[in-house]
Amino acid sequence: MTTHDAVATTGIRQPLAIIQAPTIKPDVGEVRVQVVWTASTPFDLHQNDGGLLVSPPHVLGDSLAGRVVEVGPGVESLKVGDEVFGFSWGAPKEKPHQIYATLPTYLLGKKPKNVSFEAAITLPNNFVTSWHSLVTYLDIELPYPKPEGYQPPNPDQAFLVWGGGTSVGQYVLQLLKYYGYKRVATTASKKHHEYLASLGATFTADYNNTDVVQQLKDYFVQDPVRVLDCVGSSGKSIEPVAKIVTEAGSIVAILLPVVVKQATEEDVPEYSMDVENAAAWSSGVLVHGVRAHHYLDNPWFKEHLQPRVMPDLLERGIVKPNRYRIIEGKTLLERAQNALNELRSGKVSGERLVWRVSEN
Repeated sequence: MTTHDAVATTGIRQPLAIIQAPTIKPDVGEVRVQVVWTASTPFDLHQNDGGLLVSPPHVLGDSLAGRVVEVGPGVESLKVGDEVFGFSWGAPKEKPHQIYATLPTYLLGKKPKNVSFEAAITLPNNFVTSWHSLVTYLDIELPYPKPEGYQPPNPDQAFLVWGGGTSVGQYVLQLLKYYGYKRVATTASKKHHEYLASLGATFTADYNNTDVVQQLKDYFVQDPVRVLDCVGSSGKSIEPVAKIVTEAGSIVAILLPVVVKQATEEDVPEYSMDVENAAAWSSGVLVHGVRAHHYLDNPWFKEHLQPRVMPDLLERGIVKPNRYRIIEGKTLLERAQNALNELRSGKVSGERLVWRVSEN
């Protein structure tokens, strides 16, 4: 069987390694993609340093950008040579941190010609998570295509995006702005405030301030709030959110896993999937844990979110790619390891770490 290089975990907190993965021919409804660019995310760190939901060797990654090199039976939407990008996380053959990935077409969109691979790779998992979180967990209407002159049912609905500088947070802000919501508070370090205001935040608080909880309580004036916690840290985000959001009818969605203890150079991380017991929630506040992969449970999302909505809004400039930093290295393994090390350092802020998998 033909094989190719893939980046995989070797054990808890151990260095990454190159393994030989089988090069899979596409089946019905699938294509094989040469992965040109990918990104490293906190979830890769959760899997490598915490062993979250995986056992080594495990090929990492969940976002890819590249070119279609082989088309399976029945595929009409894509052809060999098409430049594509997508959120892909399931079977080993679909994983992005390898030279070739074989995956169903519903996990891919055509990359707009006016967007580079490096920029496009900042979208897939974050855009899908943002849309899925707003509609599925926060019960927000996002009609697509957006009707001309559309106004949301309640444009003054109060929102809190805890972690607006995160990759997901930036897309949530842009989507809420596009669909006409006018009361969108967020948290971020001071250096990101001006940029987040341009994306749609109407009030930004510095989470480093000791009075951040009171600032946000004053902004919401005891109104029910829809909250997306993009950080999911028990101490750094969930506990303050529980103090801010006390009105019955509020809804809180928290990106999983809950980080009980952050991975560092010295510390092994700890995680939980229990959001209801992660803080002392007020009566009448509904709390959800966001499972991004479950967006496929919605048939419309499955068929349209990545193939149609994501590339369209990107091409038209309705959503902007995240700011990104290219991680260099002489080899595939070195680039992957350097990106993981940067995430572990805890110094990544307001940017995506992107790196080349194979040559154009």
